[in-house]
Amino acid sequence: MTHALVVMGPSGAGKSTLGCALAAALGWRFVEGDTLHPPANIAKMSAGIPLEDVDRWPFLEAVAGALSDSQASGVVMSCSALKRRYRQLLRNRVGQVTFVLPQLDREQLVARALQRTDHFMPASLLESQLADFEKPESDECVVIVDGSAALEDQCAAVLAALATIFERS
Repeated sequence: MTHALVVMGPSGAGKSTLGCALAAALGWRFVEGDTLHPPANIAKMSAGIPLEDVDRWPFLEAVAGALSDSQASGVVMSCSALKRRYRQLLRNRVGQVTFVLPQLDREQLVARALQRTDHFMPASLLESQLADFEKPESDECVVIVDGSAALEDQCAAVLAALATIFERS
């Protein structure tokens, strides 16, 4: 059985925080997806320029490679995975991937994005991410949690859902 989780969502959703906590709880490796962006993507985002699909494909291939390399022993990755076709690419390259979406409303995401001072992605790009975001559909293996809940509650909800998912596979 493969063990690959992708904590997804727009900037400010808490992907890295939740991903680190889940990896620790599961005893799996955590990979910060932002570290896999090519330098050109980081420069573009740092300048306030939204990424286009042509920019995202090399990043998504790197994400898929990192997931594949660690899935046998368990891996949790943070990656926005905003569009269905991005998530499909990861599933096609990796196999079974469970996505985790800490869901927040626009106002909460904006507030969090404005508080971040140590990240290359400016808050001004959040709108472009929200415009690109395609909510996961019922045929995608996704666990949706309340991103405004306490971190321990989010983890507990994900772990409970994973127990059910793993029983079925």
